[in-house]
Amino acid sequence: MSRTILHVDLDAFFCSVEEKLNPELRGKAFVVGGTPQGRGVVASASYAARPFGVRSAMPTARALRLCPHLIVVPGRHGVYGEESERVMDILRDAAPVVEQISVDEAFLDVSDDPRPGEQVARALREEIRKRCELPTSWGVAGSKLVAKIATEVGKPNGLIVVPRGGEAAFLAPLPVEMLWGVGPRTREQLVGLGLRTVGDLASQTPAWLSTHLGPHGIELAARARGEDDRPVEEGREARSMSNETTFARDVADPAELLRTLRALSDNVGSRLREAGLAGTTVRLKLRWPDFTTLTRQTRLPQPTDQDREIFAAAQGLFERVWKKGRAVRLIGVGVAHLGERLRQLSLFDAAWQHDERLLAAVDAIRTRYGYDALRRGHEVDTPERGRTHEPEG
Repeated sequence: MSRTILHVDLDAFFCSVEEKLNPELRGKAFVVGGTPQGRGVVASASYAARPFGVRSAMPTARALRLCPHLIVVPGRHGVYGEESERVMDILRDAAPVVEQISVDEAFLDVSDDPRPGEQVARALREEIRKRCELPTSWGVAGSKLVAKIATEVGKPNGLIVVPRGGEAAFLAPLPVEMLWGVGPRTREQLVGLGLRTVGDLASQTPAWLSTHLGPHGIELAARARGEDDRPVEEGREARSMSNETTFARDVADPAELLRTLRALSDNVGSRLREAGLAGTTVRLKLRWPDFTTLTRQTRLPQPTDQDREIFAAAQGLFERVWKKGRAVRLIGVGVAHLGERLRQLSLFDAAWQHDERLLAAVDAIRTRYGYDALRRGHEVDTPERGRTHEPEG
C-alpha cells in the first residue's frame, strides 16, 4: 500500500506565539531569546529579522550588531508548551498516527484517509489558523524524508505536494545540505567532490560513492533519490485513547448515534481502566458525508476512567454541534491528557463508587469471556464497533 505522509512545522513558532499575544510585534524585526549581556542566545527569529542575517542559536549580542533596531523578547516556554499541545491535540484528532518530533514539528500518516493528502493538509492548516491563530507550513509526500524537505522548501506558510514517483525530480535541484545527514563537514566534503546539488549526488554510481565516501555515500545517495521507508511512529507515553466507528451507511437517527457514542465511551473507559489511566479531557469526533471532520473537546474537573462520565461529556459536545437530521459518516470519542488513576472523592460521592464496583465486575467478565460476552441495553442493535486507536504519543 502506498503511503501518504504529512509533515507540519509551526512557522517561527515562538515568535508567532508572541505576535499572537502582542499584535504590535507583527511585521517587526524581533527575536525571542536571552539578553545580549552575558551568554544570551536567540531561540527564535521573526521572518522580518532574518534578512539581516539573524538566526536561531546565534548570540543575542551578535544579532543586535547585525540588526541594531532588533527587539528582544524574553521567552515564555510554559506558554509555548501550552500552545504546542493545543496544535498537537488537533493533529491527533485528525490522524491515527502522529509522531511529534519537537515542540513545533510533527509527522502524520494519513494513508487510510480517502481524501488526497493535500486536502487533509489544507484542512488542518486552516483549522490550526482558526483555532490557534498560528501559521504552519506543510509537506505532503510518500515518505518522511521527502515530506520534511517539502516543508522546508515551502516555508513560510506554504504547502508543497510531491507526487509519488516524482521524489527524485523534486529533490534534484536542491542544495545537497538539505538532505538529512549532510552537516557542514559532509557538505564541505561533497562540494569538494563537485557534488553541490542533491541531483549531483543521486547520479553517482555505487562504486564511485564507495570509493570516495564509503558506506555512508551509498546511504546518502539513496536519500538523494527520495528512498525512505521509515514509519511514522508514536511516542511511548500514552497521551490519549480513542475509539471510533465509520458507519456502513450515513446515519442521521439521533437514537442510533447516541447508542453508538455510548458504546464507544464504554470501550474507551474499559481500556483506560485496564491501563490504569484516567484523563481530564473528553473529545468528540464527527465526520460528515463530504468527509469534513469536526472535533470538539471539553475539560473535566478531575480525571476520569468512568464510562458514565465519558459518555455524559461526549453527549454534551454532540448535542452542541449536531443538528437534527444531519447525517454522520463517522463518530468517535476519546479521552486525553492521561495520567495515573487518581481521584478526589467527596464524602457523598456514592454514585461514582457504585459505578466503580459495577464496572470492575463488567471488566472482569469481559476480560475472561471477551467484550461481547456482556452487552448493556444501550448496545443492542449498535453498529459494529469501529477502528480502535491505541494510546497516542
